[in-house]
Amino acid sequence: MSTPTPAHHGWPDQLAVGAVRFARPTARFDAVRAFYVDDLGLPVLAEWRDHSGYDGLVLGLPGTPVHMELTQHGAPPRIPEPHPENQLVLYLEDQAAHDRATAHLTSRGHRPVAATNPYWPTRGATVFADPDGWQLVLAPWVFGRDPVPDARR
Repeated sequence: MSTPTPAHHGWPDQLAVGAVRFARPTARFDAVRAFYVDDLGLPVLAEWRDHSGYDGLVLGLPGTPVHMELTQHGAPPRIPEPHPENQLVLYLEDQAAHDRATAHLTSRGHRPVAATNPYWPTRGATVFADPDGWQLVLAPWVFGRDPVPDARR
């Protein structure tokens, strides 16, 4: 497997993007909200209940135009089964930041889960599952800025 080379590219002229939002449904809105807001600490940018039958939450990454939206709809809500390759990856500033985030989630009762892809643990990342079973990867380097750590054996 080749290691990606950091590159700094702008958006193409025909695609003047100002922000990016990733969205996914949840069947456990309150538990997922608690995981990402109370336990992980992501800030809430917007939240609504029963707007045209939807409950929703937009979480942001401070200082960036990157957002994650979680919605719940239907009775009962139906969502796709989680897949281990559908991940939210947070690239943390360094090993100390990784260790603090991991310790914080552990102190809140969450336990790391085994990564399906050995890429993450061999490079020092830790994987947690949110209440829906979707994976959160905490990586101890910033992709595109820092060199990808050598694989640990």
